[in-house]
Amino acid sequence: MFRLFRKDRMWKRHALRDRYDVVIIGGGVHGLSTAYYLGKLGVKSVAVLDKGYLGGGASARTTAIIRANYLTPEGIPFFRESLKLYEGLAQELDFNLLFTQMGRLDLGHTDSAVFGLRLRAEFNQMLGVDSRMIGPAEVKELVPAIDLREGKPLPITGALYHPPGGVIRHDAVVWGYARGADRLGVELHPFTEVTGITRENGRISGVETSGGPIKAGTVVSATAGWSSIIASMVGLELPIVTHPLQAFVTEPLKPFLDKTISSANLHAYVYQTDRGEVVIGGGVDPYPTYSQRSTLHALEELAVNAVEMFPCLRNAKVLRQWAGLCDMTPDYAPIMGRVEGLEGFVLTCGWGSWGFKAAPVAGRCIAELIATGATPDLIRPFALSRFRDGLLVNERAAAPAAAVH
Repeated sequence: MFRLFRKDRMWKRHALRDRYDVVIIGGGVHGLSTAYYLGKLGVKSVAVLDKGYLGGGASARTTAIIRANYLTPEGIPFFRESLKLYEGLAQELDFNLLFTQMGRLDLGHTDSAVFGLRLRAEFNQMLGVDSRMIGPAEVKELVPAIDLREGKPLPITGALYHPPGGVIRHDAVVWGYARGADRLGVELHPFTEVTGITRENGRISGVETSGGPIKAGTVVSATAGWSSIIASMVGLELPIVTHPLQAFVTEPLKPFLDKTISSANLHAYVYQTDRGEVVIGGGVDPYPTYSQRSTLHALEELAVNAVEMFPCLRNAKVLRQWAGLCDMTPDYAPIMGRVEGLEGFVLTCGWGSWGFKAAPVAGRCIAELIATGATPDLIRPFALSRFRDGLLVNERAAAPAAAVH
């Protein structure tokens, strides 16, 4: 007889203590990965706090596309390492994450788009990422259902092919990291809202929560689209604007697509899940807001753009639609590290629409920073001070929340 319910819990419940060495605000994939790697480094007095359930914010609303085909010498090694960690993460966490490396195609429809993709291909190859340019014939061979748009506006004239790119089950990653962190001694406290951050003698000393005050040696903000609100609790103004990002899925269809497809010119990305649903998304909405309500306008625009690539979707029914929040920086690159003048406060934010891709390496690097006091080389370029010093990363061309995911 099958058991309908597990007797053992995925992670334990704890009474909230009045002090921890590290308090992490945000129980999404970044907060949980940071907690997990802190536990691996031997930092046991760690609490993860979230005002909702674990993974219920941006991590629950991502389309969980994994890739490393970025543009800059700062971004490519960082995302390359994250992809490498994802490839071994299921085995490390002893949890099936349903990671499918189906490959990725970024389509080029204009001379300028193809030029940009060629640059990315060359930079990727120089820095050890498997990417190459292919022509329309090979695009059609890889994706028979696609419309090359010959004789139409915006014909497909080339594509950046990234074979190791793929998709992963987002909730499985959250659960795997949460269970792994719990087994290493980390305390997980969902439904515990942080209402303030305290200072003593010029340094951050703890947090105020719905469950009472907590002292902390280090406070980490891993709150994605809500990062500006948390930063305001310590009087810090971040160069971040929060925008919604919308997506939807169709009813299950017979398998016709085994790649993730993205078109910056047509402002849409498309892939098919193992259940047959077709996931369709695009760029962030043009207005800043904390609202997570989806809109008919966005649904219509995404549907039209997807059908331009895949006419076979014309009569597909929409199953569900949703929106998440993206914390966008001016250079489309994240902010990671300590904050000058705020000792004891660590940021991991500015992830825009590409945060899930970076969770393993970001969590590991932030954990190393806290445990050792030294900033890992991989995240040194992403310090908040770069905006003051004029050292922006400029990842806009390959982090297409400016266009598509």
